[in-house]
Parts: sequence; C-alpha cells; structure tokens
Amino acid sequence: MTLRSYPSPLPAVVLAATIALAAACATNPATGQRQISLMSEAQEISIGQEQDLQVKKEMGIYNDPALQQYVSDIGMRLAKLSERPNLPWHFAVVDQPAVNAFALPGGYIYITRGILPFLDDEAELAGVLGHEIGHVTARHAAQQYTRSIGGTIGLAALSIFVPAARPLGDVASSALGVLFLKYGRGDELQADSLGAKYEAAGGWDPAGIPGMLSTLGRLDEAAGEKKGVPNWLSTHPDPLSRVKEIQPQVQQIKAAAPGGAYKRDRDALLQRVDGLVYGDSPEQGITRGSTFFHPPLKFRIDFPTGWEVQNSPSEVVAKAPNAEVYMLLELVEQPQGRTMQEVATNQMTMAGFRGLQGERTTIDGLEAFVGTYQGQIEGLGSVTMRAAHIAYERNVFMVAGLTAPNTFQQADAAFVSSIRSFKRLTPAEAENIHPNRVDLYVVRNGDTWQSIAERSGGAVKAATLAVMNHAEPNSQPQPGTRIKIVVGG
Repeated sequence: MTLRSYPSPLPAVVLAATIALAAACATNPATGQRQISLMSEAQEISIGQEQDLQVKKEMGIYNDPALQQYVSDIGMRLAKLSERPNLPWHFAVVDQPAVNAFALPGGYIYITRGILPFLDDEAELAGVLGHEIGHVTARHAAQQYTRSIGGTIGLAALSIFVPAARPLGDVASSALGVLFLKYGRGDELQADSLGAKYEAAGGWDPAGIPGMLSTLGRLDEAAGEKKGVPNWLSTHPDPLSRVKEIQPQVQQIKAAAPGGAYKRDRDALLQRVDGLVYGDSPEQGITRGSTFFHPPLKFRIDFPTGWEVQNSPSEVVAKAPNAEVYMLLELVEQPQGRTMQEVATNQMTMAGFRGLQGERTTIDGLEAFVGTYQGQIEGLGSVTMRAAHIAYERNVFMVAGLTAPNTFQQADAAFVSSIRSFKRLTPAEAENIHPNRVDLYVVRNGDTWQSIAERSGGAVKAATLAVMNHAEPNSQPQPGTRIKIVVGG
C-alpha cells in the first residue's frame, strides 16, 4: 500500500464526508441492525405531516366516521406495541377504489376503501395495518422516500394510459406518487414478519397476514379493481410466494402460546363494510359502461363504445382497444382569458401545443371553443389533438382526443362525437345517480358465484366476487354462509 499526501483542502473534505457517513449510520429500531439513514426521525415526521395534507387533498378521506375510528383504533393498538410507539401515528381510509395500502415516513398509514371488501375478518385488517406499520418501524418508508428524486415524491405517470402523465397539468408534487414507490422483496418479507408479531401481541390471529396475502395474490387485476392509482399487486410484489415465507413464523408464534385465544372477528369487519361504496364514488364521478357521470358538477359525457374508461382524482382518461388513441377530460385550473377562445389558446400554449385551427361554438347550449392542436407528449411523441374548452357555470372543462398525426383523421369522428355528447344534468338527474355498494347476503341452495353476481346487478365479476369471499374462482359458495356481494347503484 502506498501512502500519498493530498493537497489542501481535500483532507477536510474527506474527513467531513467520513463524519457525515458515520453520523448517518443508525440502529434500525425494528431489526437492531446498523444501517445508513440520511433522514432523522424528526425529518420523517415532518415529511409525513406535509405529505399527509397532500394525500387527503388529492385522494380524499372516506366519509364514514365510524369506519375511520374503527380502523384507527386497531392501527393505534398495533402501533403502540411496535418498536416506535411514540411516533405521531395516524391511520385513515382514503376514498379510492383501488385495492391498496401504503405508508408515509413518520407513522402515517393509509388504506383504500377498495381493499376493505377483500379482507375476510378483523385479523386480516390488522395484518394489513401491521404490515404497513412494519414498513415505518423498519424505516423502509423513509428509505424509499430518500431514494426518490431529490428526496421528494413525484409521479412519472399519473394516468395509467398516457405515459407522460396528464399532458396538460403538473403533477410533480402529487401525493399519489407514494403509491408508485415499490418495496423490495426483502422489505416486504420483513414487514410481513413484523406485522405478524404486532397483531399477535395485540391479540389477533397472526394467520391474518398469510390470509390477506393469499386473497390479494389471487385478485385478478383484470377484474376492474385498478382505478387511477396502483393496486396492491403493483406496489407489494409476490404476495402468494410470501405466504410460504411467513407461515413458519405464524406457526412458531402460535406454538409459543398454546391455547392462546387469538381472535379473527369476522362479524366485526362485516358490520363495518356493509354499505361501503364499491368502485367509483359520486363525489369523484361514476363510470357506467362508456359513460361518465359527475353528480356534484352536474354533467355527463359519452366516450366511444368499447373504450376502457379510467377515472382518477385529477382526470378521466379513455383508451381505444389495442390502439394508442386516447381521450381526456379534466377541469381547467385557473382558466385565463375573457372568452373561451382566449382560455383555450392560453392553456394549450402553456402546455406546449400549437394551434392549427379552431372555432367558437356551443355544446349543449354552453359557450365552447373547439380546436385542433399539434404537440409532443413524452412516450407518445408527436400527437395531434382535438380539444374542446367548455364553460359551464363557474368552471371550464377540457375534453380532448389525441393520437399520432397519421391516425388522427381516422379517430377524429369518434373525438367529435364524444365531445358533442357533453351534457348538463338536472339536479334531479344528478341526485338519482348512486354508487355501487357492498351488501351482505346469505347463500341459498343452487346459488353460484355467477348467479349471485348477475342477480346483484352485474356490478362485479363472478371471479372477483369469489375472491372477495376468500374462495377460489372455480369453487361454489356454501349454502347458509353469509357473504359480501356488490349491488348496483
């Protein structure tokens, strides 16, 4: 080894870096292991508090105080049994139909209302909450946050269709970005292990962990549960393979407490999910087939038949089958201009689109400007867009169709038809639009998952209904058992 001298000021730089690295090493409270951490506990809490406001603003909190209290009570009991009981823990059910749960640094835990119908009992709910608590106590949430660009949460693609995210909006600071942070397999296994430990200490059956993993692993993504934000399968990898990993620990925990009265409490959970909104919520708009209704804003629009329509808190996106042809609906934020033409020109110019032609018109008697534009969208390249800006009450809506220039003429008739279908709803019509809801049903002789799904209005597929009730899709329901179904609005 050759010793060499360094000219000033390099020694100071090297020394400072060494000191900083040493200071960044800390003991993981959940594992007892030393690890590099670039975020203090105070920073974790501060980030959690800041992002909590964004989550609540962008996702909404489900309006059911009794359900919120029920989830919070279970979560707080588990958190107080963890290695970090003094964090300012918060638990909330967010008003999203996706099947998911996620954690922010500092003790902020969220589950979507969409995951609740797929849990079989209170032990499985405790398993989900315990798993997410494990991500916080083991500092996985902080590590993931640190790994994100600049230590901030950002979205590369809010829309599940348009690769560049909303082409006409800025979502760089969107709290929905937390749902795109994927944990590694090691972190997931550790969170499973911690969750099983916490719920056993709280008196719940630790088998709730493999139980909920089995159900969520069987859940068919094609069943329509993925709405606007990622679901459990895309943010928590390999749930079915993790069942085998966690089973030995569950058996060990139970063996250590022979005769232990661990509870499952299915009735308690069923009571809370009875009447729960399933799928789209009226507050954020409801999709029925290819038609989108927004009761609070009192309008409807028909997208082309056969297109897949996805609704998110920020926009509605429709995609043609097997083609890069899209339609977009969004509320224009802070429209600038005295006329619809000025509003349209200003917004499209700021978004980097060049106007080709346009005309003032009316749509359902409302002032509107319809134009064609040329621009670039990351992931799609050059696109041609037909966009309508429509003034309705105190809002301006943009309805647009976009595709590559060489396929625009072929798609334009569908764009125009959909744009022209924008219609106002009367107060009575808006009030008469109801969401799908979870209901309880006792299985009768001769029932099949298919017949139950059809009799309840076809609001959910038979295979999804089976998974919702902890059954294999190719099985049959047992007469006399009480199950969860979905009834149409």
